[in-house]
Amino acid sequence: MSETSTTLYDQLGGEAAVNAAVDIFYRKVLEDYRINRFFDNTDIEKQAAKQKAFLTMAFGGPNNYNGADMRQAHAHLVKKLGLDDSHFDAVMEHLGATLRELNVPQNLIAQVAAIAESTRNDVLGR
Repeated sequence: MSETSTTLYDQLGGEAAVNAAVDIFYRKVLEDYRINRFFDNTDIEKQAAKQKAFLTMAFGGPNNYNGADMRQAHAHLVKKLGLDDSHFDAVMEHLGATLRELNVPQNLIAQVAAIAESTRNDVLGR
């Protein structure tokens, strides 16, 4: 397969890489006082499983995601807890740090960041 026809999912390392990234990512998020309150009433294992399925789909892997859309899934966090750009920025920071920790090449980190950034307005209900 040529590099241009390989999905981002495959380039990142497939299921094992997504699983490792999500696990590291949530560890970072839950340690961050700026955003961990958004997960106070969350079953983190279920949340991580949803995130793994979502990212797998978003990166071009098998689509097994059956969760809510981004706007619907985060609406209560915007309304009740004031989820805003500063929180989204913190999440993006942890996503980048996670991928760097896993030695993901910068060009792939940029692709992941662009996909994540494309959800900002939906996540924030705009």
